[in-house]
Amino acid sequence: MNTIKIDKKNTLLIAHRGLSGLERENTCASFIAAGNRSYYGIETDVHLTKDNIFVISHDANTKRVSPFNEEIKNLNYSDLIKIDYYDINTILTKPYIKIPTLKEYLELCEKYEKHSVVEIKPVLKLSEIKKLLKEIESVRNLTNVTIIAFDLSNLLKVRKLNKDISIMYLASKFEDKLINICKNNNFGIDIHYGALNNETIKKFKDNGIIINAWTVNDKETGERLASLGVDFLTTNILE
Repeated sequence: MNTIKIDKKNTLLIAHRGLSGLERENTCASFIAAGNRSYYGIETDVHLTKDNIFVISHDANTKRVSPFNEEIKNLNYSDLIKIDYYDINTILTKPYIKIPTLKEYLELCEKYEKHSVVEIKPVLKLSEIKKLLKEIESVRNLTNVTIIAFDLSNLLKVRKLNKDISIMYLASKFEDKLINICKNNNFGIDIHYGALNNETIKKFKDNGIIINAWTVNDKETGERLASLGVDFLTTNILE
């Protein structure tokens, strides 16, 4: 199996949780697979361990990706790293597929020259946001990073600490209030592709708001959104 090639026009593609259509999501394997292809960026998700280590996981626990149901926030990193993940599409664990740290993800983005798109999953305190930005900046220039979140308070804390870093507000559906939120805080919009059509795209574009569509895995949908001028597409498998 390989990626599905599309006519992406001027739209830039973001590999969702790494190249998660081919490798176990949010692992070094998925990040390397994306790094070796034409993606502009690699998206990922961060959580904090009990001992305040930023690690990569979409879920707050390990039950979907491993035989163990452990809450990430309740484990020290030294215990979390002992858990072997399932290989993609199997219930077979592999000793080389484990939860990565944020630093490992950033180092792979730096190595392969891919833009880092970091989703903050838990609601973080200002001090934790400060720690996150410091850790990111220790590996990457912040011009090569975009922060995303569904929780608006997380993004407002990021913007309070840094007025220039790229930020995109995650949304599942279109609401008129998104326009003002994005304009007032210098955010882009990272919205479910089903909410995008000629009218909603025009509203964002008319207000100078950068648009990312998630998560697009259908060739026809990807090419339609690219032809409508969406700036970014987040995808598991399109290229």
